[in-house]
Amino acid sequence: MSASLIGLVCIAGMLLLILLRCPVALAMAVTGFLGFSWIVAFEPAVAILETGPFATLSNYGFSPIPMFILMGVFASKARMSAALFSGAKKLFGGWRGGMALAAVTSCGVFSAISGSSLATAASMSRVALPEMRSQGYAPSLAAGTLAAGGTLGIMIPPSIALLLYALITEQSVGQMFVAGIFPGLVGLLLYCITIAIMVARRPDLARPGERTSLGEKIRGLKGVLPFGGIFAFIIGGIYTGLFTPTEAAAVGAAGTLVIALIRGMTLMQFRDAVEETLLMSAMIFFMIIGAEIFGYFLSVSRISFTLVEYVDSLGLAPYAVLFIVLALYMLLGCVMDSIAMLLLTVPVVFPLIIAAGFDPVWFGIVTVITVELGLITPPVGMNVFVIKTVAPDIPIGDVFRGVFPFVLSDIVRLGLLIVFPILALGLI
Repeated sequence: MSASLIGLVCIAGMLLLILLRCPVALAMAVTGFLGFSWIVAFEPAVAILETGPFATLSNYGFSPIPMFILMGVFASKARMSAALFSGAKKLFGGWRGGMALAAVTSCGVFSAISGSSLATAASMSRVALPEMRSQGYAPSLAAGTLAAGGTLGIMIPPSIALLLYALITEQSVGQMFVAGIFPGLVGLLLYCITIAIMVARRPDLARPGERTSLGEKIRGLKGVLPFGGIFAFIIGGIYTGLFTPTEAAAVGAAGTLVIALIRGMTLMQFRDAVEETLLMSAMIFFMIIGAEIFGYFLSVSRISFTLVEYVDSLGLAPYAVLFIVLALYMLLGCVMDSIAMLLLTVPVVFPLIIAAGFDPVWFGIVTVITVELGLITPPVGMNVFVIKTVAPDIPIGDVFRGVFPFVLSDIVRLGLLIVFPILALGLI
């Protein structure tokens, strides 16, 4: 049996393990170990298990991950999200659906120091969802807005997904972060337009908010300033070369800690923040270790090269290759976590995309947006279930119905990015 055929058999086995609810990290590690043993030998496979995890965990390139997570958790524990939402409400005071606009805008701004879609959705929904419902907003609109708004956390830098993509494909982390700015802002703008269209067509979904004066709107910006300052310092520092992404993550976490202490964060909240960061970081690093072991197996199986040769023999146009890959991502997004999907698939499809002649940074943005769709589409829809946890009385069907217009909005954004690559590449 050829190495490539062994590779296909092992990948099929891994997918079966995942369907049987085996943790993705463990499924990748087991598949990588057994596949490498099959193709090479048992002893070298054991040597990979001995050295691979340590090499991964001691890799300096992965060190920003816990710092970026800690930055978002500090902001959440200090209830900076409440001040942000309060300020955003004043900016949109008097508008029909203004509270929904404030919620999605707050999600976008909170993403600038969170880096995690789930953290953004959880933090903002605890603050905004009860207030939106008390003001007579339809549960579908309120829940759908926050579930979709949370997905901005995976795109607006600093983003853990963009960081992982850069490390997997050996791209510049700074370039990936800068490339994500415009697509993230376009997503926020399209979400706001979606809300405006929804409430214009169905005024019963939301009532106009309380009018606010110009002075109140300006004072409302105070809630945005800490986020804007940290975001500008991190991205500006990376872009100008003032510090590396790892240093930027540490500076951002320290700055957020100072703001959290000023806002009265207690020792107990600090301990909880560190504990939550450790748990989330351990989960991500476990998946990275599994992906690294799986990567050794992919290398010896040469399945990526075989796939490139096969697609080349079909004579497909580059965009046909791209759409096939994106369709695969959309299907996987319905059943798999976004980080796991990136770690599992990017090593396989990346050579195919490069062979088709696409820019690797641009493809990273397109990939992350496509993965983002999986956070709000059934049956998994991680962000949807986060909202369901906060508001268990809202039927899950209502949340998915509320989020559907935002899925269409993301598809429009994806189309714009494919037609106009400058949206991602214009700043780099």
